[in-house]
Amino acid sequence: MILTVSQMQEVEREAFQRGVEPAILMEEAGEGIARIVQQFFPVPGVAVAYCGKGNNAGDALVAARMLAHEGWKIGVRLTFPKNEMALLSRAHLQELEEHDGVSILEKIPKETSGTLVLLDGLLGIGASGNPRDSLKDAIEEINFLRSHHSAFVVAIDLPSGLDGTTGKPFPCCVEADLTATIAFAKEGLVADTATNVVGRIAVVPLSGLTRIFHTHHLQKPGSRREGASLILPEALRKVLPKRAFDVHKGLFGHVGILAGSPGFLGAARLASAAALRAGAGLVTLYALPETYDMLAVSTSPEVMVKPIKNYLDLFEEPLDALGIGPGLGSKYSHEIGEIIEKLPIPSVIDADALNALVQEKLRLLKCHYPRLLTPHPGEMERLFSAEGRSRSAWAKDFVDHYRVTLLLKGARTLIAEYAQPLLFNTTGNPGMGSGGMGDVLTGVTTAFLASGHSCRNAAQLGAWLCGRSAEIAVYDSGNSPESLVSSDVIAHLGMAFHSMRVGEFRAN
Repeated sequence: MILTVSQMQEVEREAFQRGVEPAILMEEAGEGIARIVQQFFPVPGVAVAYCGKGNNAGDALVAARMLAHEGWKIGVRLTFPKNEMALLSRAHLQELEEHDGVSILEKIPKETSGTLVLLDGLLGIGASGNPRDSLKDAIEEINFLRSHHSAFVVAIDLPSGLDGTTGKPFPCCVEADLTATIAFAKEGLVADTATNVVGRIAVVPLSGLTRIFHTHHLQKPGSRREGASLILPEALRKVLPKRAFDVHKGLFGHVGILAGSPGFLGAARLASAAALRAGAGLVTLYALPETYDMLAVSTSPEVMVKPIKNYLDLFEEPLDALGIGPGLGSKYSHEIGEIIEKLPIPSVIDADALNALVQEKLRLLKCHYPRLLTPHPGEMERLFSAEGRSRSAWAKDFVDHYRVTLLLKGARTLIAEYAQPLLFNTTGNPGMGSGGMGDVLTGVTTAFLASGHSCRNAAQLGAWLCGRSAEIAVYDSGNSPESLVSSDVIAHLGMAFHSMRVGEFRAN
């Protein structure tokens, strides 16, 4: 659930009126933030809490205390005198100061070995305007340490300097690697203008506020925002329960992959391998005579490579779902269009299959079978010009016109479907901006379609798992965003499934 700032404030007021203690909420929030930090960085390092006057500072200080108990070295950077801080925040500062190894810092040491995590507890959702004076200095310091000393920045609730309603960053704004938003995501976090300062999104649950929201807030007509939600592990676990012990391959579907052409055979190999790793019962990669020999000897041994004379031969194949498009080229665009319009099974449409539709978009209007389209912004622009719209409006308008499921790729992948709330993905990192990532997503989502999932569920499972796998490859396996490649995502899908099921951001 994504709330506006005013809705969030209303939930908080209602909670306090009903006897929920702010101190309990702050303790729970700080504990959740510390847990997130440890999930990304299991080896203790140095954490510095940047504190403003308000309760966000208290959340940061509780998190710092929790990390101190786990062996982290803790520093505190104050932007105001202690006597100007909110009472709860001041109390947590006094408690933290009694812990061995905690320092009130006048400045950050020039050389800090190991992990350096900066907790942005400067401003909360009620702040407005461009930060000034000591707050401005602190934000500039955070951003400098991030860019010059590889500090990992965790914004608490939202990055200081970001308008929580519009999602527009002020000229002085924290650039976070991860935003740990409290209780519910705020509307501004998923705005197009916010992506680069928000980074990865994690939700810190607060049981008191969640209970109030579901028992009181939702009962008010019109009080619930139906427009959008985040894709989170707890929802995905309901969509993808654990497998029964007596299952067999026939229960998980037969995936067909139509991908690859001379010079682009890697796309076919990636898509088919990803379908395997996402749990497909059977995977068949179809190849024309011009590519069959090379694919037959280079594809994963678990993949069946079947020669066909014409793409339209697929109409005779016993498949449960088809992934079509990666690396196909434009030579057979008409046949590809026929398949998209008329093949009577769920299908994932990507890459050159999307390009084949550019001149034949009427096929989408004529198609009455489940179709999941997975364009990147360039492919989407060719299909349906943005014309100045936000990504959210762009996606909504597209599915209002073409009754398909749309997964619009990007740093904040979103999923749109007619008359359904938008879904925003929370996982991933900049390393996914490299070739082949879309091919992997095609294979993964097709596997879920083949096992009987709806296009919407296949899309959200695929987006979250691929993004989580990319995170694991970087934070757990020694990669960097620069070194990450699409085959790393395939290799870590198993750990991503595990991470989803245990509800943690890490897999161990």
